[in-house]
Amino acid sequence: MNLPNQIAWDDTVLPFQLDLADIRGRVARLDGVLADVLRQHAYPAPVEAMVAEAAILTALIGQTIKLRWKLSLQIRGDGPLRLIATDYYGPEHPGEPGRLRAWASFDADRLDEASGTPFSAIGKGMFAILIDQGSGTTPYQGITPLAGGSLAACAETYFAQSEQLPTRFAVALGRSTEPGTPEQWRAGGVMIQHMPKAALHATEASGENGLLAPADLLDGEDGENWTRVNLHLDTIEEMELVGPTVAPTDLLFRLFHAEKPRVFDATPVRFGCTCAPEKVVQTMSIYSAKDISRMTNEAGRVTADCQFCGAHYDFDPASLGFEAAKKPE
Repeated sequence: MNLPNQIAWDDTVLPFQLDLADIRGRVARLDGVLADVLRQHAYPAPVEAMVAEAAILTALIGQTIKLRWKLSLQIRGDGPLRLIATDYYGPEHPGEPGRLRAWASFDADRLDEASGTPFSAIGKGMFAILIDQGSGTTPYQGITPLAGGSLAACAETYFAQSEQLPTRFAVALGRSTEPGTPEQWRAGGVMIQHMPKAALHATEASGENGLLAPADLLDGEDGENWTRVNLHLDTIEEMELVGPTVAPTDLLFRLFHAEKPRVFDATPVRFGCTCAPEKVVQTMSIYSAKDISRMTNEAGRVTADCQFCGAHYDFDPASLGFEAAKKPE
């Protein structure tokens, strides 16, 4: 049986602001979206966990972008979990849902080499955020090393190091089981972020490997406010993040009632992939007929599969490349 709060708040992102502390934030819960993302693949449990964590972070971060923008996370490492990629597409019109997709590339034969947490399967590498504001604009990309032992910690380091914005995440994920239904992943999270200042200067870098940590950027009253709000966030429990019984509005009041939180309209999130035949054709337009011939299979066709949604595309080679002899089928 679905509980009322589960029905109302699953697959949503709720923005809020703590006026007394000059801090903004978001609460997100993902359920059906994760099921739609993960059913496209047969990932081992550690890979599923990392994709789920990347997805909840993407929903929390992506909700800040304006209409029709795209925000992407890319996590690359030298371990058996080579790549995690996510995309969040902002709503095309007010009131419409944001769209989220994600996938991972991994070496199944090497997964047993990773010991400890699923995060350890990534190894050493980088955490990147990319923002595409559409045609006529230059995409933005920021990159920081992997650090902190979790994707949430990597995101905190990214915002401190690349954006000079003190940011904190509390995330939880796990599998839920309801009578008569198979297990599926749920994820929940809270993001808090200090409001942008004209200039934030760090006197030292206390993070891993000499990287900046969020608290390094604040002092005085701002530092006191940040510490106090983080102490409140530290009291959160995993079931409050992923469980269906506590509404995000109730959670915010429990955590931050002394800070007088203000909430804004929630944004629904849905699984969504933007792949299409015409995009495959456009991608292939840089290749010559000779290049296309190398991609042609024994059946005389060129095929392509979408890593995000599993869609399969099949083309006549003569319809592809800048020397195409006829229109695509």
